[in-house]
Amino acid sequence: MGEVFRSIKLRDWGIAGGLTVLGVLLMLEDTQMSDEQVRNAIAEGSMVHAQSSHSLWMIPVFAAATIPVLWWRRGILAVAAASVLVMALHDVLFGWVTRCGAGLPLAFVLAFLGGIASDKATAWIVCGLSVVLTVLVLVIDSTTGPSAIILALPIVCIVFGVGLAARRRTALNLELADREAELRQLRDDRAALEVADDRARLSRQLDGLLQERLAGLTTAAESANGLPPAEARAVLESIESGSRQTLDDMREIVGLLRGDDIAFAPTPTVAHLDTLLARLRTAHSQLVVTGDPRALPATVELSAYRIVEHLVTALADQADAPIVVTVRFEDDALEIRVNGQVGEAADLKAAVVRAKERAKLLGGSVDVKVSKGRAGAVAQLPVVG
Repeated sequence: MGEVFRSIKLRDWGIAGGLTVLGVLLMLEDTQMSDEQVRNAIAEGSMVHAQSSHSLWMIPVFAAATIPVLWWRRGILAVAAASVLVMALHDVLFGWVTRCGAGLPLAFVLAFLGGIASDKATAWIVCGLSVVLTVLVLVIDSTTGPSAIILALPIVCIVFGVGLAARRRTALNLELADREAELRQLRDDRAALEVADDRARLSRQLDGLLQERLAGLTTAAESANGLPPAEARAVLESIESGSRQTLDDMREIVGLLRGDDIAFAPTPTVAHLDTLLARLRTAHSQLVVTGDPRALPATVELSAYRIVEHLVTALADQADAPIVVTVRFEDDALEIRVNGQVGEAADLKAAVVRAKERAKLLGGSVDVKVSKGRAGAVAQLPVVG
């Protein structure tokens, strides 16, 4: 029983409820109309035939024709057939009474719902049942009489045509939505193929780069055999510099292959530290740069940025906590100092571990001291070349 009522939507209650209330009021009026009122109405021309019954049973029997509309979504054909049978029974039991005020709206509604809710064959059957229902409503209607059938049937057909048009429009909208989804999928597939092609090209580029750089480094290493110490040292320094450059190039290509958003943005450097501090939660941050600012190897630039990022993110958990970052460019090293207040929620230990790992990649170091709720970190990154 619960499943039967769960399929009913709010608008179904509105349609069936409105038809039922209209029918109940109309039948109630039939039961309360006296014979004298009927004679006066016939004399005035507002009725064409005297009523055959004033029975209160007209009310529930007529309601039995409108209430099934609640379930039109589950089977419009069955609902239309039930309404026709009940209306035929109403005619047989009560004869000449006024039905058109609620019976015609019921026929029109069923014709429209049949047009929008079923396949073509079923829709035409429902249309035929709506025509039969219209005839049953008017054939012995004391207010209009059978002559009104000629006027009502075209309206039933028009309403049915509107339902068919609405159904076609709904089907067209669904088809357009399916086509749009297919086009969207094709677009996504094409983009995926383009990305795959780019990655294949980058993979080939990476392989070629490695082969070329490794061959050059091998040749340079072999040429150092038998050279004087000074010349051998110069060769080894060139090998180290070339290795770092190769590593930078590899990181750039691998970043593109990973498809990360960061890979498509400029690699962060020391020059981006002011932007980093501006994004912090705290409003009291300061960047101080001393020494001889210059472009450093990409690995040093990126590591310096990441070290500062790890540390200040842990320190900037309070809006009023000042943070000072000092960057000093030395001839053979880059010194970074980060000073700030340590809040209760700060995960400074984890940040220091990540910063030390980053510095260790370059042979550098990070030292941190915490005293009276304040932390001071000093990072030293060697600069070669």
